[in-house]
Amino acid sequence: MTTVNTLRGPIDSTQIGTTLMHEHIMARNPELEQNIVHPEYDEAAIFERARKSLTSLHEDKGIDTFVDLTVLGLGRDIPTVQRLAEGVPLNIVVATGYYTAKDLPTYFHTHGPDGLVGKTLGGPDVLETMFIEDITRGIPRTDGVKAGIIKIVTDEHGITPDLDRVYRAAARAQAETGVPISTHTNVHFANGRDQQKWFKANGVDLERTVIGHSGDSTDLDYLKELMDNGSFIGMDRFGMEFVLDDESRVDTLAKLLEQGYAEKITISHDAGFFSINTPPSWRAKHTPNWHHHRISDYVLPELRKRGVTEDQITQMMVVNPVQVLTGDTEATKAVAAKVLGP
Repeated sequence: MTTVNTLRGPIDSTQIGTTLMHEHIMARNPELEQNIVHPEYDEAAIFERARKSLTSLHEDKGIDTFVDLTVLGLGRDIPTVQRLAEGVPLNIVVATGYYTAKDLPTYFHTHGPDGLVGKTLGGPDVLETMFIEDITRGIPRTDGVKAGIIKIVTDEHGITPDLDRVYRAAARAQAETGVPISTHTNVHFANGRDQQKWFKANGVDLERTVIGHSGDSTDLDYLKELMDNGSFIGMDRFGMEFVLDDESRVDTLAKLLEQGYAEKITISHDAGFFSINTPPSWRAKHTPNWHHHRISDYVLPELRKRGVTEDQITQMMVVNPVQVLTGDTEATKAVAAKVLGP
């Protein structure tokens, strides 16, 4: 791939620029919201705050591309994101995939290849079809917005039978379309190892994967193992200090960069403008630094104090996203030559 699908259509690799690789705009639950009115869901206020922040990210902080990994299971609602993003001057890449730590909804069981409905219909798994059509034809109700990345999960339960189905659908979609796979992990269970083992056994190119939430770990050996095996790692929860404080996150990242791993790391926040699970009032009180400006305002200055170079920062935030999102080594080399020099 030499182009990347975004909310407004495909862009060339040279337009990707400085990128936040693991973010969210909103995490919601449509069924709950139809039956339980959430007192903090004020769409006009959320839109205003999000537009102001996203515009500032681009105009004041130099961020060009924002990867929104909100998929089914997290309340993906691309038509609403389209309305929110009107006039916002940065690229937004949206995702396909399914977010569950253990089980799929009943629909996917009845419509699975061996399910009550699915076995009478024949054809590929409905998950596989959905992922591929999101990427190649467009996400429903969006007038053709195509996903540019696949998001899947492993957490405390490991790769359950339902998650194995999600993984197989993701692997087939990745093989057919060329888009990358980005994951959720729980570092307490070292899920990255299990994910890589599954990927390798099922023909997924580890270099087209990002092992997410790796920044929750301070275990250098574990993180280097993931990168040495070929995957990128996502140091992508800066500001989420109820999981791990930012000073520890910065120290871990600086040590990895000192040991020569800049070419295998992406950085981000995993933040959002509204989440039904952790609403704005809770975040303001308990995790005030968890927002999309934290890397620009705190992390990068702290990295520079620790001797991290501008070239290393550019590698993580500009060059690596091109390689992840396009899979085009020559395009990545061209971008690297332009932003890093010979």
